[in-house]
Amino acid sequence: PWLQQFTLPSLLLVDLGYNKLVGPIDRIQKPSSIQEVDLSYNNISDSIPYSIFYLVNLTKLHLSSNNLSGPIPDSIFDLAYLTLLDLSSNNLSGVIKSDMLSKLTSLEFTNVSSNSLLSLSTSGNDVEYSFPQLRTVIFSGCSVMQFPNFFQTSYLQILDLSNNMISGGISKWEAVRWEGLLWLDLSHNFLTALEQFPGNSLEYLNLHSNFLTGNITSSICNWSQLTVLDLSKNNLSGTIPDCLGNIGCLQLLDLQMNNFIGKIPNSFLRNSDLSHLLLNNNQLEGLVPLSLANCTSLELLNLGNNKLTDRFPHWLESLPRLQVLILRFNRFYGSLPHSIASSNFSTLRIIDLSGNEFTGTFPTKLFQNLRAMKEKPKEWLYSSVFQVGRRIGRGIVQIPEAYGDSGDEISVNVTTKRLEMELTKTVAIFVSIDLSNNQFCGKIPEDVGQLISLQMLNFSHNNFTGSIPASFRNLVELESLDLSSNKLSGEIPAQMTKLTFLEVLNLSNNNLVGPIPHGNQFDTFDNDSYSGNLGLCGLPLFKPCINHGGPEPPSPLVVEHEGSEIPFFWQVVLMGYGSGVVVGLSLGYIVFTIRRPWWLVRKVERDWQYNFMRWIRRNRARRN
Repeated sequence: PWLQQFTLPSLLLVDLGYNKLVGPIDRIQKPSSIQEVDLSYNNISDSIPYSIFYLVNLTKLHLSSNNLSGPIPDSIFDLAYLTLLDLSSNNLSGVIKSDMLSKLTSLEFTNVSSNSLLSLSTSGNDVEYSFPQLRTVIFSGCSVMQFPNFFQTSYLQILDLSNNMISGGISKWEAVRWEGLLWLDLSHNFLTALEQFPGNSLEYLNLHSNFLTGNITSSICNWSQLTVLDLSKNNLSGTIPDCLGNIGCLQLLDLQMNNFIGKIPNSFLRNSDLSHLLLNNNQLEGLVPLSLANCTSLELLNLGNNKLTDRFPHWLESLPRLQVLILRFNRFYGSLPHSIASSNFSTLRIIDLSGNEFTGTFPTKLFQNLRAMKEKPKEWLYSSVFQVGRRIGRGIVQIPEAYGDSGDEISVNVTTKRLEMELTKTVAIFVSIDLSNNQFCGKIPEDVGQLISLQMLNFSHNNFTGSIPASFRNLVELESLDLSSNKLSGEIPAQMTKLTFLEVLNLSNNNLVGPIPHGNQFDTFDNDSYSGNLGLCGLPLFKPCINHGGPEPPSPLVVEHEGSEIPFFWQVVLMGYGSGVVVGLSLGYIVFTIRRPWWLVRKVERDWQYNFMRWIRRNRARRN
């Protein structure tokens, strides 16, 4: 009985948010002086009680992030003084009717997002309703089919209708009605056209994951206060307006996964605020613009999967905050410069140069400079990645309250564990180097082994020679290692068995020799990890190792049982076979019931193969 205990006649605020409260909200027995109730971020269940109407003086109601279910009671819409209503992230259902919502004439902030069974009903009379105080509306994921007329007011500053089913486009009439908007999020809908961008005051515009077509109109450059522009994952075409580089406040420009052509604008201003530039997966051509060197705040640059033709843009080394550099699958060519200052590229955590035409040796100095990869990820390295878009709104406190830690989700594509994956929030802590599918040559520097925070390393499909550095044993965070299709020689360092997080290993198609190490994760890799190395031996390959260290184990004792034609050895084999059936059935039951210990299956299989091959060798020795 949380609310019933608060019987003080002058009590104004009940704040029990961020606790572990469970069960239903109590029935309220009598009118109360309480003006604000915060029960957010608990485990409260059941429905919202109709008796909440007794809180006649209530101005703010926070019930977000609980397990509330059922419809929103009509009594909530009779709270005449309510200015803030946050019911987001629950399991509420039913329909919110516009005529009911119109009763809340004092409402300034409303958030009912992330209630998958809740929908908004609109009607032709919606235009008659007025919300003179309404500033923030967040109806993300509420099955909204069209733009509600009663939200089209010049007073509105923040509008989030993302993750709905709105189709068509934004008309000029709607754009004019939203002339006061600062924040507009219509991502994940079915929009196809924009007759006109709304207003000139926007600071945040997110239209990603729609079906927008056509060009970007240059009128967008009139928004001098624009901080975030996300038009990614649409069908936009044409060239990128040069004027976008002239918006000094722009922090995030995301145009990835469209059909843009032409050159990247060479108009980025000196000391601009741009920190994230994503132009990947388009059809852009030409050079990397030199004016990007002016963007000293740049942290993420993704130009992958285009048709850029250029040498390595070594002048990017002057960017002191650059953490993610992705140039994958373009037409970059030539060698990388070896004259790199010791302080350059020190903050990089993701480097992807794969799928180009780079040649020559990879500069050892560059590996030595990667200081951010030489220590475990720290919060300061990536704390700003998701802050973009949350520092706007001229002090409107509801932005961080409404969006929590989400901000604007940055995503990049990387190839790891033999799969192409899209990283969103995990990009903030991911550490990787991908130089695959180029023509790099020479030895792999020992300095790579100092990058102890590496999680993915891919040098495949190059011309690297020499041995695998023994220093790789230090890469204790490594999850995926691909050195396939090179000209590597020598033995696999036995110390690499210390890499206990390693899930994917590919050393195929090299010139490696000697026994394959055993222990820990190396007991889980199959033949594909080592194929194409004619000099390798030992499990999981069906090629035994001969004269590779250690005395040959003693042969099994073969004793003729007196009075029997069956050697005692085969009696032991038959008994072992019987017990093996029992153990095998037990393991099978475990695997097919809990579906987890595949490491155990591989371990048993490997041990069986090892013993079987040892028995074959001994039999051959006896015959000889």
